[in-house]
Amino acid sequence: MTMEEMKNEAETNSMVSMTLYAVMYPVFNELERINLSAAQTLRAAFIKAERENPGLTQDIIMKILEKKNVQINFTESLLRMAADDVEEFMIDRPEQEFLDLNDKARALKHILSKIPDEINDRVPANTHTHTHTHTHTHTKETLQFFCVPRAINVFISANRLIHQTNLILQTFKTVA
Repeated sequence: MTMEEMKNEAETNSMVSMTLYAVMYPVFNELERINLSAAQTLRAAFIKAERENPGLTQDIIMKILEKKNVQINFTESLLRMAADDVEEFMIDRPEQEFLDLNDKARALKHILSKIPDEINDRVPANTHTHTHTHTHTHTKETLQFFCVPRAINVFISANRLIHQTNLILQTFKTVA
């Protein structure tokens, strides 16, 4: 396997895992309030299916969105949802080091989830006169043309960092 193939596989796996826990786990948590048994069964089925067929959860979500003609930047959306706490990644230990690790991981994920807003806020909002409005529109279009491809790379990198943070938390949780 080449370095490029390994990079692509790592990227795919991080995005795949994020779809399961960022999109589906909140659904399972909501369902638990209505029917605990069904939620647990569905969660276990998705985890097993994702383990055996990486990408299945993302494929299901993408097909639903496609069927409903919903156009979103899925990578950006995952990044925005990444700040939500997921019980599977929280270390249940009373020691201060583990409490600090949970807090720092939560803070990091929160900061990273705000990146789309920060990127979108980079365009100045000066619209006092027609000239300024025209300049603002042109500037915004130019920035979007040049920055959007770079923005997606930033979103992907931030999602990878969040995924790695979750893997670290999960590792400490399983050995704790």
